[in-house]
Amino acid sequence: MTPQLAFDIVLIVTVVVCAWAALTTPDLLRAIVLFIAFGLLLAFVWVRLQAPDVALAEAAVGSGLTGALLLSTLSAMRRRAAQTSANVSAETHEVESKQEAAVAQDT
Repeated sequence: MTPQLAFDIVLIVTVVVCAWAALTTPDLLRAIVLFIAFGLLLAFVWVRLQAPDVALAEAAVGSGLTGALLLSTLSAMRRRAAQTSANVSAETHEVESKQEAAVAQDT
């Protein structure tokens, strides 16, 4: 077995494992990081297939730009969830205060 063939086999196995892990992880941040790693590994695959132009495009768009957009979206989702949670908590507190005031007036 030549060193190039051994490297190709390791690269293929790593790409498949990374893709599987990105698809099956329940944590969104971990999935995004694995997706970025998957894109970089695919860039290596394209280099091994002697297509450096496709490798550069994969690294720039597939990993870089898409990864940045996914991370930005995750950040916005988390901020919105925190804001919604705070609004619901404030509304719940307001309703409870009104109920307590109504009970106090009745007695």
